[in-house]
Amino acid sequence: MSKYWSIRPEDLLDLLHTSTAGLTSDEASQRLRTYGRNVLAPAKRATWPRILIAQYGSPIVLILIFAAAISVFLHDRTDASIILLIIVVSGLLGFWQEFRATDAVRRLLDLVQVKTTVLRDGHEMQVVAGDIAPGDVVILSAGTNVPADCLLVEAKNLYVNEGVLTGESYPAEKAVGLLPEETPLAQRRNVLFMGTNVASGIGRAIVVHTGKQTEFGKISERLQTRAPETEFERGLRRFGYYLMEVTLLLVVVIFAVNTYLSRPVLEAFLFSLALAVGLTPQLLPAIVSVNLAQGAREMAKEKVIVKRPSSMENFGSMNVLCSDKTGTLTEGHVNLEAFIDANGHKSDKVLFHAYLNSSFESGFANPIDEAIRAYRQLDIAGFAKLDEVPYDFVRKRLSILVSKGDERMIVTKGAVTNVLEICSAAELCDGTNVEISAVRKQVERLLEEFGETGLRVLAVAYRHFDGQKKTAKDYESAMTFLGLLTLSDPAKEDVARTVKELSKLGVSLKIVTGDNKHVAVHLGKQIGIGEGGLLTGAELRKMNDEALLQSRQGEHLRRGGAESEGADHSGIEKSG
Repeated sequence: MSKYWSIRPEDLLDLLHTSTAGLTSDEASQRLRTYGRNVLAPAKRATWPRILIAQYGSPIVLILIFAAAISVFLHDRTDASIILLIIVVSGLLGFWQEFRATDAVRRLLDLVQVKTTVLRDGHEMQVVAGDIAPGDVVILSAGTNVPADCLLVEAKNLYVNEGVLTGESYPAEKAVGLLPEETPLAQRRNVLFMGTNVASGIGRAIVVHTGKQTEFGKISERLQTRAPETEFERGLRRFGYYLMEVTLLLVVVIFAVNTYLSRPVLEAFLFSLALAVGLTPQLLPAIVSVNLAQGAREMAKEKVIVKRPSSMENFGSMNVLCSDKTGTLTEGHVNLEAFIDANGHKSDKVLFHAYLNSSFESGFANPIDEAIRAYRQLDIAGFAKLDEVPYDFVRKRLSILVSKGDERMIVTKGAVTNVLEICSAAELCDGTNVEISAVRKQVERLLEEFGETGLRVLAVAYRHFDGQKKTAKDYESAMTFLGLLTLSDPAKEDVARTVKELSKLGVSLKIVTGDNKHVAVHLGKQIGIGEGGLLTGAELRKMNDEALLQSRQGEHLRRGGAESEGADHSGIEKSG
């Protein structure tokens, strides 16, 4: 079905013979038989003959085979047998390692089945993404993958990462609506594409195209990819060609000299061939295969599957390592350290409102909300959730509308800068209210102080409503600033030692994180990177590749977010 983005959802439901309640199990099974499973063209599996033949394709092996043939021609069967034995053994070593690794990867992939929430038989259920059929109604939320090409029927603050199709680094905002037929792919705001993922918000969509009929499937059909050649393979290939050229040149020169000196032509030719055999490094393939196999075994002890042994040389040649922060360099277990008002005084009201927000937040599980809920069990039995404005990458805030009796209140938490901009007043721990301008500098000073000690900082604000049952982004205004939450995520115990070992090996570590820049610098000092230089996202976007390479700031510490853009946010860390 083409140009479905220009069709009303209710009309599309009729065309697909489905409804907002989704398909029945029988209908889904019938459509899978008609349209096929929701998978791209299966990748060609590397069979054992193909893997085995690939081991004997390098120039050096071809030189050895030629040398063995010459030895047979010269009736030197002993040399020929030795050379052929070396070729066979080295090839079998490489084949065995690569075949085992390929089979292990295949078994691991068979265990991983991506599931999607759909409406089947009138209720929500989890099904394997490959069993999605046209006409299914899928339910999407933050963190989920889009299983097929779909048309939105419901959406709230829905942002989708479409970089795999459009190249855009920022999530695209999605909404229900009609678009002209000529709308280009990157501007189809009412369509979700297979291969993309939901960054924030919630939505429901009708599946229109699956498998190879999707935009992602069409691209995969056009691309014929093969594993890229590693630097080690490239170097070995070039060495082989160089050896062939040198050997051929020497053979020709020596044959010409012997002929010029009036030696018998046959004797000169046989002497040249014997010299070619002598110049050939017969043991080189065996030495390479044995060493790579040994390296693969050592990697296996560290629970690393080496699919292509030659790729280990690339790994060993690494001189720069870019790493995420949270959960990689740090423990990934966030702890709530303090809850204070704008003047830095402890405030239980800040904790209570943050607890309300975290308890009713319906996005995917995240360590910040878990830390807030785990800090202390609070009584919120009288409160009920009415609505939610999910976190997104523009606002960098999360708001929850709650009720208690006739009272309505919206509670917001998120990046300090982004929460401050929607506040008109601030409430201190003694209950007095002041203008937000009176405490802004103090809050910014606290943000910097906490960041320099490695603490993440979030802000909390609230606003009362009368009779409001729904909320939206526009209601995040004229709010009252309550205070700050500080959270810690300590560095792993062995990270500093690992950084030292990397340094000894000539590998420089770069931190790429969406955290506050002060937090990133503090972690860098903790793990031994040093104060170094730092690049924010705003600075990075102003630089071209050449400027980045020449920047002395890029030599030590890098981060992907920008403090001025409020990199700290509610419950979700944007890394890389």
